[in-house]
Amino acid sequence: MTITSWLKAQRVWAGRWLSLAVGLGLAGGLLLIAQAWFLAGVVDAVLFSGAGIVEVAPWLWAMLALFPLRAGLAWAAEQAAAEGALGVKRHLRDAFYERLRALGPVRLGGERSGELANTLTDGIEALEAYYARYLPAVALAASLPLAILVFLWPLDWLSGFILLGTAPLIPLFMILVGKGAERLNQRQWRRLARLSAHFLDVIQGLTTLKLFNASRREAEAVARISEEYRRSTMAVLRVAFLSSLTLEFFATVSIAVVAVAIGFRLFWGQMDFRHGFFVLLLAPEFYLPLRNLGSQYHARMAAIGAAERLIDVLQSQGPTRAVEGVPTPDLRQAPIRLLNVHYSYPGGRRALDGLTLAIHPGERIALVGASGAGKSTVFALLLGFIRPDGGQILVGERPLAELDADDLRRHLAWVPQRPRLFHGSLLDNIRLGSPDASPEQVRAAARLGGADAFIEPLPQGYQTQVGEGGHGLSGGEIRRVALARACLRDAPLVLLDEPTASLDAESEREVAAAVETLAVGRTLITIAHRLQTVRRADRILVLDRGRVVEAGPHDELIARDGPYHRLLADRAVLA
Repeated sequence: MTITSWLKAQRVWAGRWLSLAVGLGLAGGLLLIAQAWFLAGVVDAVLFSGAGIVEVAPWLWAMLALFPLRAGLAWAAEQAAAEGALGVKRHLRDAFYERLRALGPVRLGGERSGELANTLTDGIEALEAYYARYLPAVALAASLPLAILVFLWPLDWLSGFILLGTAPLIPLFMILVGKGAERLNQRQWRRLARLSAHFLDVIQGLTTLKLFNASRREAEAVARISEEYRRSTMAVLRVAFLSSLTLEFFATVSIAVVAVAIGFRLFWGQMDFRHGFFVLLLAPEFYLPLRNLGSQYHARMAAIGAAERLIDVLQSQGPTRAVEGVPTPDLRQAPIRLLNVHYSYPGGRRALDGLTLAIHPGERIALVGASGAGKSTVFALLLGFIRPDGGQILVGERPLAELDADDLRRHLAWVPQRPRLFHGSLLDNIRLGSPDASPEQVRAAARLGGADAFIEPLPQGYQTQVGEGGHGLSGGEIRRVALARACLRDAPLVLLDEPTASLDAESEREVAAAVETLAVGRTLITIAHRLQTVRRADRILVLDRGRVVEAGPHDELIARDGPYHRLLADRAVLA
């Protein structure tokens, strides 16, 4: 499917608003024809019949009534078109956001957040003009000139032939010039996406840049890229202005030809003045929809440039979502089994190679192993972010692939190695996983997660505002907020990605105590690098190259003097 056909296919989400906008615009055009006829009648009566104000008063009153009526129709048409475009934008934003959710963090790991944010905001916003102005302009350009010809042809067939013969020149040259501008505009949107991504990366890494005294260099790079973008923008505008000049030139010449033809026939007495004046009034209005289409053609170019990246994301291949409505078995009673599971990342890197393991309800499991052993891949599979290339994952007796993804995740609580906090209050950040929780439930969860100890002494308590990414909190405090969030979720299966990594000794003890509280009555799976985290597990699984090479409790594995013992001895792995 081409970009143009994809854009047209999205029109269905505008409902009947765009059709209403076209209908109102056509009604306004018909009123314009009536207004021109009344005006021609008034001028003819006054100049050639000697009529006074009394005789032409009904015509003048009719013209006066048409002015507000046409203005009202024009306003209603704009409102209807804007409402239709809003419906399309609303649907595309929902679809784009849901697609990002479906793809998950593994698939989006190689994407630049600035580029995605630009597509979600400016990219979708750029489609508004396409649906609100360009598509109605196309419909009116096809219908309104024909309506004018219907009224004009019986009165002056020669002018009708002139208008009909010159009208195709305007869209022809519009397309010829617009093709070059379209290519430039698509290139321009790609530049804007790269600029947005680079700028966001610079802002997010500003602290690091200052530490290495590289902020001035990056500022110069941003200035250079911005200047290149300005120059390319001006190149696009030059082509767009050339298109407008071409359209105006052909429309003006065509109107002049009609005026000359009417003038000679009036001079020779071969045409009635009222008819000639009426045709002359309608000639500019005949070309007006075509000229308006030309002026709105840049909206089509902008939409094509913006939609290119949007389509790439919406059509990206991600994990197949299960059929809605298949419930997840009770994880407090149902075991989870991975049977001969294989998975390879794009590029051929094998992460899991025939992994087989069973996770029993209420069990505490620690996954250990060197970097690249497959620990994070196991989490990604359990969370539904990816699907195995081979083998099967069973929840109870039902394959995980058959479960509803959203329902499955309601049974899970995940605390990543770098928990994400958002700008807002601590109360809202803890309540993120359970939006309907009461403040009392949030406080109870914070006590279980160990966050209450540092939140209560704050002047504003749970209403204390934190910055994006938890700015204003220490690493240990962020972890405890994330653990409180997991406690509030009250999920039967909890996945922890090294909860004590990169913490000082005191914070590590506090987080470890919170983990102990969280583990009560739940199945807990932890990616572990620290001895304190590993020692308390019911079962330790040692992974190597995507397989379980050793399993058992800590004391038993130490006595074997096998892979686990060697990992403990390697302080670079288990620090």
